Amino acid sequence: MTARLFHDQRGASAAEFAMVVPLLLLLIFAIIDGGRLMWTINRADKAVQMGARYAAVTRMVPSSLAAYKFATAASPVASGTPVPVASWAGTTCVSDSCSNDTAAGPSPGFDEDAFAGIVQRMAVLFPEISDATVQISYKNVELGYSGDPYGADVAPEITVSVSGLTYTPLTTLSLAAFNLPTFKASVTMEDGRGTQAN
Repeated sequence: MTARLFHDQRGASAAEFAMVVPLLLLLIFAIIDGGRLMWTINRADKAVQMGARYAAVTRMVPSSLAAYKFATAASPVASGTPVPVASWAGTTCVSDSCSNDTAAGPSPGFDEDAFAGIVQRMAVLFPEISDATVQISYKNVELGYSGDPYGADVAPEITVSVSGLTYTPLTTLSLAAFNLPTFKASVTMEDGRGTQAN
């Protein structure tokens, strides 16, 4: 009787199935979460690209900088020449204010509506983005000319970045949320005056 039990094959497939199914399900769930993670990263990346493009063709968030004329400043920059980094290096804007990166340059001001417009445009692609997660930097790359009669004297490089975003897996064993990297996109300002983006 004992010998017959050792050679009995009934139930072998059920035992093998029970051993393989958890691994198969884990693999399927890992693929689903991996796909969701890549989709989330792609949406965030596209959102900062959209934000940078929107910032480049609409009003500048540092509103005073947009109207400032370096040719008539206390330390004037000759009309028709690029504004040097020594006169203004850059400005960084967060949800409620802008500040110059160095002591040089005009008081930047802050256009709340321009900042909100950029964030709203980004949120179309990635709704989890909020004012608190966005930073917009304007860096002098010596484009534009002092005394420009048609717009800002500087055409800065604009960098829009988003940080503090998290990702929560739905299906894998690691159910705790983890931080996503900082996403950035940069473009050079084209207009700095309008209210519509293409």
